[in-house]
Amino acid sequence: MAFNTGLSGLRAASVDLDVTGNNIANASTVGFKSSSVQFGDLYASGFLSAGTNPIGDGVRVQDVKQSFGQGNISFTDNGLDMAISGDGFFILNNGGEIRYSRAGQFGIDKNGYVTNNQNMRVQGYTADGDGNLSGIRSDLQIETDNLAPRRTTNLTTDLNLDSREPVLENRVRDIGPLSVAGIQGESFSVQYTDGSPDYAVTIDPAASAREAAQTLNGVPGFNASATTTAQLNGLTDAFITGGTFSFNLNINGSPLTLDTSSISSLQDLADAINNSSETAISASVVDDGSGTDVLRVIHNQGETLDYTYSDGITTVGPTQVLGDVNVTADRMVASVDDPADGSFETAFNGSPIRITNEFNPLDQRTYNHATSATIYDSLGNSHEITQFFVKEPAPGSGVGISEWSVYLQIDGEMIAGTDTTPYTARFDQDGNLQSVNGDPAGEIVVSDWIPKDQNGQPNGADGPPGPGTQVVTPIPEPPTSSAFVVNLGGTTQYGAAFGVNDQQQNGYTTGRLSGLDVSDQGVLFARYTNGQSKALGQVALAAFNNTNGLSPVGETTWVETFESGQPIIGAPDTGTLGSITASSVEESNVDLSAELVSLIIAQRNYQANAKTIETSDAVTQTIINLR
Repeated sequence: MAFNTGLSGLRAASVDLDVTGNNIANASTVGFKSSSVQFGDLYASGFLSAGTNPIGDGVRVQDVKQSFGQGNISFTDNGLDMAISGDGFFILNNGGEIRYSRAGQFGIDKNGYVTNNQNMRVQGYTADGDGNLSGIRSDLQIETDNLAPRRTTNLTTDLNLDSREPVLENRVRDIGPLSVAGIQGESFSVQYTDGSPDYAVTIDPAASAREAAQTLNGVPGFNASATTTAQLNGLTDAFITGGTFSFNLNINGSPLTLDTSSISSLQDLADAINNSSETAISASVVDDGSGTDVLRVIHNQGETLDYTYSDGITTVGPTQVLGDVNVTADRMVASVDDPADGSFETAFNGSPIRITNEFNPLDQRTYNHATSATIYDSLGNSHEITQFFVKEPAPGSGVGISEWSVYLQIDGEMIAGTDTTPYTARFDQDGNLQSVNGDPAGEIVVSDWIPKDQNGQPNGADGPPGPGTQVVTPIPEPPTSSAFVVNLGGTTQYGAAFGVNDQQQNGYTTGRLSGLDVSDQGVLFARYTNGQSKALGQVALAAFNNTNGLSPVGETTWVETFESGQPIIGAPDTGTLGSITASSVEESNVDLSAELVSLIIAQRNYQANAKTIETSDAVTQTIINLR
């Protein structure tokens, strides 16, 4: 009996030594989980009774239980090394056999599959060509092909336009020249775009051109000037030399003092007028259109001129010449209303609009703000788009509303029709964007862009949509033309310096794989030379209701058993599954100090059980030696 008891103790102590030695041997094994031996005593018992004085039969090993406690996480230089912080196992495909492991020392094989040191493939969730993760679980594979280019279909600009900026562009109407005779006595009213009250105007029936200009200069939005031009078509050199020449010129009824005693030609007369005391008048000899030289007299302030000349035989005059009025109306003048439909209203309606300081992308003085960004065509070629912003006068009364013109240019060529008609961005009293050309979303659809090379020729990329094709937003995938959307929805107009807060576009050129990153959720991101990154897949983790029911099969891996239950598979950092720490591994959870103490205890137990056998042998020998 004692021999069997001691022998069972030796066996148990030997197992304890083996398990402890195995723990110590794997103290540096990544992902290793230490084990401990659990013992149970043995008692002999009958079918009906264990007896009144039971004596133990020794000990047996009930279980060798592994501890799945968290090991320390240490950093490595391998970007694909992963450590699980929390619950869960990596899922490995070992030639069709599924294994589970905490050892995250991974690399890439020749086919691009993520594998461990034993070429078991790591399982995870696959991604499509655009980097969208799916729920399909498969072997994770890293594609090393170049990243295909993506054309720009959306450009979002978030910026602030300085509300303190002045209006640079001025739109005017040039009215005239109007003969003062045509507007003398006219009465009309002027209407304004900013909601100002109408302004009533009456021209004196006897006004000179200068006086009419003074009256019009008093009208808000008008700037007037006057000139009087008298061309004496009958006065020639022959007339002057043909007899006794005399010449009289009155300015608004007052005679101009001239010395005509030595005049022998038109040029002499012009010089005499120019040398007079009246600085506002000038004279010159001009061709009347038929090859004949005649005298032209101009009063640059619009006074009425009366002239008479004679050769002693023939007298011409007196002839009165009224002046002309030139008027410039700025953009605040909306219309002119003359109940009699006078000549001034007719001239206003027929006058073209002239833009002073007109927008010019090459002249910084003609726009308030500008910002540029890089976009891409279907071939991955880069192009520079520039957005210009020009402040406009406030519409209506100007209360609570502000407007800016928006011009677009790509590689030096105006697009979206802004070379002739810019887009209008309207802001409310709080500086928030109300609309762009009436669109509250603030979107500008560019559908006329032809991508060109550096020589200004089409470069072979997709061009504008065909005639009659309606462009909808957002641009549907996959895009089939060069059309894209400029979104200004986040633009503001505050009393602060101009600044671009954010500018994003969704295109890029082709790129080569330059590196890999792994997120806390186990997503594998590929980094490319074009600055883009794309999800290639996501590591899957498995958990079990009874982790201790897993069966170790070596290589720091376990397999599912009936006792463990079926795996609960999901993405890292979801549910009860732990998160992923990249460029790290989980060290063995073996406590060497505790294991060395356990080794001493196992040695002591082994020696003690051996002593039991030795003592039993001595007693038996004593019995044998009885005589």
